[in-house]
Amino acid sequence: MSTVPATTSVPNPDFWLHDLSPFLVRFPEGFFLEGIRWYGVAYLAGFVVGAWLLNLYWRRGRSPLDPEAQTNFLLALIVGVLVGGRLGYMFFYAPEMLVENPLSVFQVWRGGMASHGGMIGVAVAAWWTARRARCGFLRLADIVATLAPAGLFFGRVANFINGELWGKETDVAWAVVFPYRVSLFGNEVVRYLNPRHPSQLYEAAIEGLLLLAWTQLRFWKKKPLPAGQLAGETALLYAAGRIVCEVFREPDAGVSFICGMARGQFFSVLLALAGVAFIVSSRVFAAKRAAD
Repeated sequence: MSTVPATTSVPNPDFWLHDLSPFLVRFPEGFFLEGIRWYGVAYLAGFVVGAWLLNLYWRRGRSPLDPEAQTNFLLALIVGVLVGGRLGYMFFYAPEMLVENPLSVFQVWRGGMASHGGMIGVAVAAWWTARRARCGFLRLADIVATLAPAGLFFGRVANFINGELWGKETDVAWAVVFPYRVSLFGNEVVRYLNPRHPSQLYEAAIEGLLLLAWTQLRFWKKKPLPAGQLAGETALLYAAGRIVCEVFREPDAGVSFICGMARGQFFSVLLALAGVAFIVSSRVFAAKRAAD
């Protein structure tokens, strides 16, 4: 963030102090890795759920991807999420990092992933898989739309465990005091933020659980939706949820971006427009098929 938040040396005792470790397991000092982070576990959990759903769709006759195609698709999604998320973060939120040290794009362990960039990477992966598997892109986009919310849920929970991307200051009963590391006289010390919204959990609930429930209900309708309809609905609902959650979240850039919107809200508006394009395209293609 571009602004330094207000901190105190003593946490407010009236609110819960965030003391969760970002590590599931810490390795001994001198090991080539610090340990297993919850953030990595979240990514793994998202892909495991995605693999399970893909296999379920195939067995129930709702997906054109056989087991071999599922493996290739998952590999493409992993690359798309990691590369798209990292590049999206650097382009949208930290372009100075890309200019000063372009190789830092590969330093994913340092953190810095953008959900909107990850979605672009996923779209590219879906397009590549659709061509390789010779199936319709819009149909595959609908399948992807049902997989993404689980990953979003786990990712936001990991954000909360890491104590990052916290919300704005508040005095609601469920506010959280997050620790904040600062440099003081050459030493790194811990200070404490004023109580803030646990906006990461708001996003986990809205962008993750609610969106997952919606996509599953729509996907399993007896009469399938027109290809591309569900992808458009998912993009619209995610964008709406993200815009709402940004009201409670500390802006990533610390200042308004365009028309008083935070960066996340602005990019969500663009995503919503893409969702509308998907819905319109799905109905146009459905009408053409009906007329033929």
